[in-house]
Amino acid sequence: MRLNVQHQNIRSLATLDSWVEQHIFALGRARQIDEANIRLERLENANPAYQVRVHLVTPGPDVFAETRDHTLRAAFAKAMRQLREQITNRTTKRLQRIKSNLKARRGG
Repeated sequence: MRLNVQHQNIRSLATLDSWVEQHIFALGRARQIDEANIRLERLENANPAYQVRVHLVTPGPDVFAETRDHTLRAAFAKAMRQLREQITNRTTKRLQRIKSNLKARRGG
């Protein structure tokens, strides 16, 4: 997996980047991720001030999340929750489709 983390008006720290990396790699257990593009941003005159954008390049449709909150940690947690929900929903849909196709082939 290729991981790209961009910082806008936020200092790039090794602890911050490794924290982001851990969460993204954890998602990789549920769905293959070829590339992860993450943008962490502090908006100067906005409320809430922190914005997180995530684009996961995966086989099939890509997965996206964009969130804002008053802290970077909260905004990132919201983005991770959105990504997990999308991945879970797509996996569930795929399994239901397979189950339905097997049922149709058996004639019942």
